[in-house]
Amino acid sequence: MKKEQVVNCQFSVWYPIFKKHTIKSLILPLPQNVIDYLLDDGTLVVSGSDHNTQQTHTNNSNSDAEEDVQWSDDETTTTVTAPEFPEFTSKVLEAINALGGRVFPKLNWSAPRDANWIALNSSLQCHSLSDIFLLFKSSDFITHDLTQPFLVCSDQDSPDPVINYELVLRKWSELIPGGEFRCFVKENKLIAISQRDYTQYYQHILKQEEQICQAIQGFFSQHIQYNFLDEDFVLDVYRDSQGRVWLIDLNPFGEVTDSLLFSWEELTSGEITQQQEGPAFRYTTSEVTVQPSPCLSYRIPRDFVDLSAGEDAYKLIDFLKLKKSQQEDSEEEEEEGEENAPQ
Repeated sequence: MKKEQVVNCQFSVWYPIFKKHTIKSLILPLPQNVIDYLLDDGTLVVSGSDHNTQQTHTNNSNSDAEEDVQWSDDETTTTVTAPEFPEFTSKVLEAINALGGRVFPKLNWSAPRDANWIALNSSLQCHSLSDIFLLFKSSDFITHDLTQPFLVCSDQDSPDPVINYELVLRKWSELIPGGEFRCFVKENKLIAISQRDYTQYYQHILKQEEQICQAIQGFFSQHIQYNFLDEDFVLDVYRDSQGRVWLIDLNPFGEVTDSLLFSWEELTSGEITQQQEGPAFRYTTSEVTVQPSPCLSYRIPRDFVDLSAGEDAYKLIDFLKLKKSQQEDSEEEEEEGEENAPQ
């Protein structure tokens, strides 16, 4: 996978090409001060509210006069306030209203799917910039877009292309997870199709396997094949209840993209194309094979994951030092207790 392939899969690159076959969307340039705010590791303070949150309190003149007393245990306590982006906020609210008041947000490549747990009703549906900021500030996928978009590219010796980051707002659509599929294209040939939500069993996929595969193949050959900038890529599609197929997203053909029910070794070796003429179609075939969502791992602190996996040596060393210190303190307390015990 080359850096150029990653660049070509930016939403603002492919959307004008396939606009007729995907969900209506609007693209806004992301100001540098907003990027800095999203990457700030400080306390999560959500900004971007669409109204003034300051409250004005009025006293009843007929009641006894009372003093407003602010209690604090620490005289040095300071109030943390989120930065405001009035011009950007205005543009975002205008775009949200133009899209019906409900949007699905993403950046150049990724959506904050790993952060839906923090949102109301675990949904990525947003009504304001503060909703978007809450998801973006909580998402590792968004951080990857902003800091390491070319991490796994094979041409690391070449300079990184300049990226103009953008906020993508997509009109909210109620998509049934069982209708989403990921398609793998190599040398402009559709070689594999995978159920997108492979952790669940959907009976209709089993019953409509042939129709689903034919519908996706027809959509690809009529609207996608030879029209994209690269010959190797991955596309996500949605088949609605009427049997029509829609383009949802385009991704680089490489390990940065989840291969779902396939392995990247299968997809790159040519093994699949040798086994059959048409694309291989894989889906969860029974409830026995249902798995937990891979995004569940993002719901626990990253430090816990690093410690359990041994991926961060410094965190592990600090943890062991802390445990040793606690053990020494405990031993000292026991010794003091024995010395002070009545004879």
